[in-house]
Parts: sequence; structure tokens; C-alpha cells
Amino acid sequence: MVSRRKFLGISAAALSAPLWARPLVAVASTAAAPDNLKFSLVNNSGATAYAYITGQHGAQADDGRPVFIKADGTAYFPPRPGGAEPEPLGEDCAIPVDGTTEVTVPRMFGARVYFVTEEKLEFQVVQGEGSNAAVVHPNFVSSEDANYGKNWTFAEFTLDQTQLYANISYVDFVAAPIGLKLDHAGGTQEVPGLPAGSIDNIASGLRDQGGPWTSCVQEAGGNVVRVLNPNHRPDDFAGYMEPYADEVWAKYSSETLIIDSQRGDVGILEGKVEGDELVFGSERFSKPNTIDIWGCNSGPFANNPGSDSEERKAIVPRLAAAFNRTTLLINNEQPHSEDPSTFYQHDPTNHYSRVVHENIPDGKGYAFAYDDVSANTGEDHSGKVNHGEPELLTVTLNAIR
Repeated sequence: MVSRRKFLGISAAALSAPLWARPLVAVASTAAAPDNLKFSLVNNSGATAYAYITGQHGAQADDGRPVFIKADGTAYFPPRPGGAEPEPLGEDCAIPVDGTTEVTVPRMFGARVYFVTEEKLEFQVVQGEGSNAAVVHPNFVSSEDANYGKNWTFAEFTLDQTQLYANISYVDFVAAPIGLKLDHAGGTQEVPGLPAGSIDNIASGLRDQGGPWTSCVQEAGGNVVRVLNPNHRPDDFAGYMEPYADEVWAKYSSETLIIDSQRGDVGILEGKVEGDELVFGSERFSKPNTIDIWGCNSGPFANNPGSDSEERKAIVPRLAAAFNRTTLLINNEQPHSEDPSTFYQHDPTNHYSRVVHENIPDGKGYAFAYDDVSANTGEDHSGKVNHGEPELLTVTLNAIR
């Protein structure tokens, strides 16, 4: 399983925070990927568009400074501010994209390709760790942010020593559609992403659910500009998934939950509710609440890579995925026997993820952080492209409607 978390390093919730104040984790191994890779940026939106390419420079052990790639292909390293208050980026790092624009990108990790139409984005910097700056990214949650009402979106990537890994993420929100194509030694991989008009369909799908789901739709100037993952509306969804968690706990008080780690060194794990906890050998899981389920990074699903056992690292993604897809009451062998046609059929469920996947032609894309979990380790639900010998990554901005 080649996962978004492995290559981008931290949770979607942390990535979506307005501040990247710490380096992301990259994968280090024998060098195979090139030091630099050509990106082709394509604007099919029908509007004036700008791109921004930013992330952490080099490999984690080498550098880790925040960097922007400018329109002329040079790298800009924002200096660390002298004071505690956020300061403007310092240089215009917008890349105009009229038709097709090519830019050469060096090794970067935890990186993004942003697109915005009509207006440019505003980035700021603050004091980071050591002598580094930290970048304040566009904030889609606060209406006070200068970028809030703008039509912007992004794809994620890491180019490290081993490979280029990129994906279209809907973990935080759905906005203007992006497509990916990776040309590499021996072939091509392509993820078309959402088609034009999808954002309005997704917004309508959630509005049809009524209740708190309508709060996920954001408008500006009378048009939908993005639809948020409900994880970013915690107050509106307080208590929403708890009835389902109660049913799961009741079921596995008398039945066994079997989780296949899909790893030869860990094997098959069996769990059962004991008291208030779901227990797999020495690993114990408290009952998750709504935000634990949708965020996949708190409560029983908290990520502690330095201290978590290999068993826990294998259980968390599969258990969190089954909770999001609400299949635990119909399938006690996870992720074996998981059938995408049965996902999101229970009430309550993650309707955001359901509606997003219903609007993706090939069904592929991250709608929650462990959306890459599947019954078949060779099957991809996540909408990623990756290869150790990449030649060209094409990132296409399509029309929002």
C-alpha cells in the first residue's frame, strides 16, 4: 500500500491548518528518482489562472527549509521573520498559467501545487523551528483569511530519493477540479479527478441530506467555491457518529473482529470489546467519537509513529476506514470481503465521502485520510500516481462548472 500519509508525512488535519510549522516526513532509501523533475501546468479552466509550487526543500535529512518555485524556475526560500507576527511572503511566487506552462521542480517533500483563478493567493511567513521560516498557507476555514472567498485548490506531491508520489486530495475539501498524469519510464499513469460541474453536484448532494451537512457548503459571490469535509465543522456534527460506534461496540462484545494487516510480519489480528475498549492482544482502542472517525488522527486513531507498535500501525488505518465507510456491522473481516458497493450505506455514515466518490468517474480520490485501504493491496481507491523513474508530471486545472 503506497499511502498519502507515508509520503506526505502528517495528517490531513495538520496539513490543512493555516500554518506549516514543522517539516514533513519523507521516505529515504537508495536514490532512484531524479534530482529535478519537469512539471507541466495546464489551465483548462476558461479563466485567468496562477499556480504556486511550495513545500519543504530537498530530503528531510538534508534541508527541510520551506521553498517556493517561481515562474522563472528559480527557488525562493522565505527568510525567517525577525518578529513574532506573520509577515508577507516577500516575493511574488505566482506562476501565470495561460494554456500550458512548464517548470522544473527540485526534490521536495510534503509539497503542494496550488491553482487559483482570477486573483493571486496571499501567503505569509512566521518564525519556524531553528533558523527556518514557516509558511502560513491559505485558510479555508476562517472567513477572515484573505484567500477565503477565492477559487483555489491544490494537489499534493513528494519528490524524494525513491520516487515521485502525487495525489489529488479531497481530505479537506472539494473545490475546482484537478487532474494528474505521470509519464514515467515504461508508461503513463493518469487520475482524471472530478469533472466540471462536480462541485455543484456535491454541494447539492449534501444539501439534500439536510441538517448539519448544509454547513459544509461554502459560497462566495453567490457561487459554491468549496465543499468542506465535515471534520472541519466539529460543532455542527457533535454526536453524529456516536450511535454507530455504540452499535459496533455492542456487536463486538460478543463477536470477533478480524483485521488482516496485509503484512507478512504482522499477519491476522483478532479483536473483541472488553469493558469499554476494543482489544487486539496488547493493543487497546477506546470508542471513537465523530471527529476521531472523520479526522483519523485523534482518540484511538491518534498517530504516534515513534512509539506505536507495528500491530497498531496496521490496525488504525483499516479500523478507521471501516468506520468511515460504515461497514463494520456487515463485515467482521476487515478489509477482506470489503465491497465498495456496500460503502456508506448505513445511517449515519460519512455522506461527504459518499457523495465525493459518487461524482468521481473512476471513483478514485482521498475523501478521508485512509481512503487508500482496500481488500486487495494491488487495488487503488486513492487516486495517486507514483513511480521511481518519473519523467513528467502534468497537473491540469479544469473548469469548476
